[in-house]
Amino acid sequence: MALLILAVAAIAWANTAEVEHVLSKDERRAMVLLNKAVRHIEQQGADAVTDFNANPNFIDKELYVYALRVDGRFLASGGSSTVLAGDTVLDTVDVFGKPFFREMIQTAVEAGKGVIEYHWTNPTDSRGEAKRTFFIRVGDIIVAVGYYPSRSTDYEARHFLDEAVKAMVNNEPEAIEQFNQPQGPFVKDDLYVFVLDMQQGQFIAHGATPSLVGQSHVDVLSPDGKPVITEMLDQARKNGKGELVYQWQNPTTGKVETKHTYYRVLDNKLVGVGFYNKGNE
Repeated sequence: MALLILAVAAIAWANTAEVEHVLSKDERRAMVLLNKAVRHIEQQGADAVTDFNANPNFIDKELYVYALRVDGRFLASGGSSTVLAGDTVLDTVDVFGKPFFREMIQTAVEAGKGVIEYHWTNPTDSRGEAKRTFFIRVGDIIVAVGYYPSRSTDYEARHFLDEAVKAMVNNEPEAIEQFNQPQGPFVKDDLYVFVLDMQQGQFIAHGATPSLVGQSHVDVLSPDGKPVITEMLDQARKNGKGELVYQWQNPTTGKVETKHTYYRVLDNKLVGVGFYNKGNE
């Protein structure tokens, strides 16, 4: 069976530009585990939900499967939510009061599958963090797998830029080709490389949104309507390297967040890598 939810949605937010959702490694792992669990219920029947309770076949490191009924009764879990088994969770809320189980059930009943984001306690650090959960309805059962989106750091962005520049120096055509591969070596979670031809003012590479390649800087605005690419090019022509902070859509979370981008000029090309802050910090 092909992955049921491996669809990539494009979200338009600026002129002709579209931000394409980049599937992270953890997201793919969650989808694979979910589809494995769905097949298990389809083949073994509803009573097989008990197999999700701490069964290593339905656990992938920090990822686990859980299940509930469309009437709100929580059935099983391979993680810390196992304490909810047998309870009705319609009124259970996340750390900010969101009744996410109720919303999940509503979507599952109406559409059969979906994805929901809520803030849950991450057992690795005991903090309420944004968690994205994919779910699919099988009869009266909703099968779900969630993950905590990875976030890159300032150091990782700087290091990624160093590696991108080295790749450009060693073999520019090959590097550009690799930068434009959403599942290639230069896309890691929310880190990716973009390159602009400074003479033409056009994108020649963009790891998160290959459709931007060939577009002019004047046609691309930030979600809040600012010509941030034009501003970056103007700075680069004066300084040769630098950094810029602006609003941009994080391809791994789908949220507009504050992005801090570092860039360098190499052979009249601007090479950039940035990292995202949580929310709009």
